[in-house]
Amino acid sequence: MKQSQLFTKTRKEAPTDEASKNAQLLIRAGYIHKVFAGGYTFLPLAVRVLDNIAAIIRDEMNAIGGQEMQSTALQSKEPWILTNRWDDDVVDNWFKTQLKNDTELGLAFTHEEPMALMMKNFISSYKDLPAYPYDIRSVFRNEARAKSGVMRGREFYWKALYSFSQNEEEHAVFYEKAAHAYTRIFERIGLGDTTYKTFASGGTFSKYSHEFQTICDSGEDTIYIDEKTGIAINKEVHNDEVLAELGIEKNTLIEKKAVEVGNIFSLADKFSEPIGLTYTSEQGKPQNVFMGSYGIGISRLMGVVVETMSDEKGIVWPEEISPFTIHLLTFGKNENIFREAENLYHDLKNAGIEVLFDDRDLGPGQKLNDADLMGMPYRVVVSEKSVENGGVEITKRDSGDVEYIDQNRVVAYFTEG
Repeated sequence: MKQSQLFTKTRKEAPTDEASKNAQLLIRAGYIHKVFAGGYTFLPLAVRVLDNIAAIIRDEMNAIGGQEMQSTALQSKEPWILTNRWDDDVVDNWFKTQLKNDTELGLAFTHEEPMALMMKNFISSYKDLPAYPYDIRSVFRNEARAKSGVMRGREFYWKALYSFSQNEEEHAVFYEKAAHAYTRIFERIGLGDTTYKTFASGGTFSKYSHEFQTICDSGEDTIYIDEKTGIAINKEVHNDEVLAELGIEKNTLIEKKAVEVGNIFSLADKFSEPIGLTYTSEQGKPQNVFMGSYGIGISRLMGVVVETMSDEKGIVWPEEISPFTIHLLTFGKNENIFREAENLYHDLKNAGIEVLFDDRDLGPGQKLNDADLMGMPYRVVVSEKSVENGGVEITKRDSGDVEYIDQNRVVAYFTEG
């Protein structure tokens, strides 16, 4: 893409009403537009990041048997009444509305009930199990205080998978597969070294659930990490009994602030029983379906990456989720230099490399500052100076390392390593 065709613009200053670092940088770099507290429009660059994160998640969910579908955000109240989660005194973050015929609807904040109700159409026998539908969509939560930018919004983009199994044993096998898939997802996104599978409360569903928590100074959670084993425990379940059960010695634990980027829950028959989701076992007996849920906040992940991987100049995107691999810049009025840069742009595109070409008629200072702010993994500069130094200047955004190579070798540099 040519940057002159990108309708968004960078900003020198962040909005005065935006306190979180991730939102400040994403707004300044032209990735998001703030509509209201907790509500953001994802602009073209952000959509590319979200699509890249979603593609990684799809890869890993499909690899363990997940099947993608697209559920509706508008939810009828009937299944939620059956599980006692329609009442605002029980769930206080509903957005609710009405049809013209006065039928009450809610904007879904999660999908356990509607998924269980839907699966009654497809599950009747043990032969129909297991099943692992998931969808990637926007959901809505009427948070009392929306803060932390896109890390906690009133409308956000996520993946939710629901497992439907015959029994706890069959469920446990998939649960472990999902946990390993989550680990791979966070590694591919670039957060593997700072994200921990964390023991947390299972609520009414099970003794424990597992959260995936990323170390973050602005995180809302406190976790305790045993660096020797890699085990982490949420503060809410941290006590001597839990430590003894996990074989951990208060003195080996390090306290850290963190933000939850994913979770996996065993739901048992918490939702299948009231909704009547049953199957006939191999012995001919009716059984409740054993359920699990597995969520990842996609827009939250984008915010966490910015929050934890930026520097004083701007965003530093990991390569696999960056909107473009290369930010190509050219300076000056020399038509031959510009033509060389444009030829390189087409060569890189033809090689399947994602490139943002800053072809705007601006000075080098603003172009370089914008490149640092926007955070592509590589900055490639074609200028009179670069030609004098050997051809093309390549700078790695994360390390600042610079090298000069012949322009004819640039495509090979990025395709062959």
